[in-house]
Amino acid sequence: MPAPGTNIDKYIACAALVPDCPFEATAPTEEELMRMVAAHAAHTHGITEVTPELAAKVRAAIQDHQND
Repeated sequence: MPAPGTNIDKYIACAALVPDCPFEATAPTEEELMRMVAAHAAHTHGITEVTPELAAKVRAAIQDHQND
């Protein structure tokens, strides 16, 4: 459990799903991070439909990131 006053953001590295992709993102909520990832996937990888299976893989790759 984080110490009081410590912010925990959500973090993802696209390379966890697409080898050699340098995209990384951090956001205060999983929902905001998912929007960022969806925009990146569409723009960079041409993925215009996020299937439930893909969303599950992305969520599994999300990590907590301590923001001091």
